[in-house]
Amino acid sequence: MKNSLKAVERRVAVQLVVSRDYSMPLCLRLRYEPTDPYVVRAIFFADCDDPAEWVLGRDLLADGLEGSAGYADVRIWSAAGRGGQSVYIVLGSSADTALLEVSARDIRSFLEQTETQVPRGTESGHIDWDAELAHLRSRG
Repeated sequence: MKNSLKAVERRVAVQLVVSRDYSMPLCLRLRYEPTDPYVVRAIFFADCDDPAEWVLGRDLLADGLEGSAGYADVRIWSAAGRGGQSVYIVLGSSADTALLEVSARDIRSFLEQTETQVPRGTESGHIDWDAELAHLRSRG
């Protein structure tokens, strides 16, 4: 069953909030691999820049849809945004941060797709523990 599961990927529009009055559009690609079931890879693209990739907890994204979640380098919360429901994501440290606004509907839809592949609470059953142990031993 593990081999038949497919990755879930979705491109969504994101606004990089620069100030109260100005934001810049970015493209975000969310990717979920059932073989790495606890995380979502968030890859941000701007016009000519190299993409920036962040690894986010799937539960963190889900919790951010319902209220405030996360601390330190990643914080997520939902709030009424421009013309609809938005999710705000802060990435970085106190010295260098980015505030992003994304559609809550897009995040919710993406998460629903991931849960058809790996329902929440069943993640550990989708990890190849022998491969993980071999990887840890090779690093030791």
